[in-house]
Amino acid sequence: MPAPLRVPPGQRVTRSFPVMHVGEPPAFDARTWDLRIGGAVERSFRLAWDEYRALPRAARDVDLHCVAGWSRLDNRFEGVVLRDLLGRAGLRADARFVRFTDGRHYHTTIPIDLALDDSTILADTLDGRPLDLDHGAPLRAIVPRRYAFKSCKWLRTIEVLAVDRPGFWESRGIVADVELPSGSR
Repeated sequence: MPAPLRVPPGQRVTRSFPVMHVGEPPAFDARTWDLRIGGAVERSFRLAWDEYRALPRAARDVDLHCVAGWSRLDNRFEGVVLRDLLGRAGLRADARFVRFTDGRHYHTTIPIDLALDDSTILADTLDGRPLDLDHGAPLRAIVPRRYAFKSCKWLRTIEVLAVDRPGFWESRGIVADVELPSGSR
């Protein structure tokens, strides 16, 4: 699809990867890092870094769009499909939303149907290289059908919720969860 059809109105395409986040990147130690999945699930669990890296992997070609006005096209993220981890946890009947947190300052929530979409992954690799700290290493959520503030960096917890809870930016009245135009990927 030609780039102009993939870029939401008012966005400018950039080849760079602007750095925008809340707080400083946390130090990463593969020996102590873990990812926790819980909430409205049948089985809460945690994964150590080596356990996460041993899971079946997938790659997705994604355009990232930021509410600050930039779009970076043709990013190849690799990681684990979120739907697979949620399947392992077993969703309860009341599961309606998924909340991502970095374990410190940042949190954001997406609807369960978006969390179960095949395009939503937990990425540790960008364009064939491990993510760097400024872009979310060791792990970030990638939610292609939403603006990048829904793609939580430095991901540490995934909580399945029965009721929506406003994320970091929404609770401050700065942005709202908006679906990207259908031409975006």
